[in-house]
Amino acid sequence: MAPKYKLTYFNARGRAELTRLMFVAAGVEYEDVRLEREEWRPLKETSPMGQLPMLEVDGQVMCQSGAIFRYAAKETGLSGSAGWEEAQVDMFVCGIEDLQTKLWEVRFERDEAKKEEKKTGLATFVPNWLANYEKLCGPDGHLVGAKLTYADLAFFNGMHDILKERADTLEKFPKLAKVVESVNENKAVAAYIAERPETFI
Repeated sequence: MAPKYKLTYFNARGRAELTRLMFVAAGVEYEDVRLEREEWRPLKETSPMGQLPMLEVDGQVMCQSGAIFRYAAKETGLSGSAGWEEAQVDMFVCGIEDLQTKLWEVRFERDEAKKEEKKTGLATFVPNWLANYEKLCGPDGHLVGAKLTYADLAFFNGMHDILKERADTLEKFPKLAKVVESVNENKAVAAYIAERPETFI
């Protein structure tokens, strides 16, 4: 019998979206629990580490987004071939986490002067980051290897807000543009994105 998955997070993409995309792309059924802030408060004390996301698998609960998406990648067959390829996939995902951290720092900065300063830094960081990824990216529409891995989904997810604001961001990075195209062509992912709630992050 297939495991029963329950993913709990806020009604946002945030730190749960990569796991959602993996389950969707792999055709794995899961319960997608989206909490409002006030719903989370009474549950916080009963969670393993007092934080979200949480993944429940057949009644066992784990947290920490990195641990969750690495587990989900292995469970769905999206972690890449064992050994060097799997390490390369993890390398790309770790780098995408760096990008998302910088994006969120800008998004949540309340001091307008600091926000502008961080925006300036981000404008320098993103092209350099993309240039490095373009050099390392495989030629077949995937960051690593010749089939979909969670690195592709992580890149697709990490670029969401950037491409929404500037659709031409990947014009000078054809291999990376091909990665986004490959993920967009996944029918299950496309159907999920068409129906998912529009959220702040």
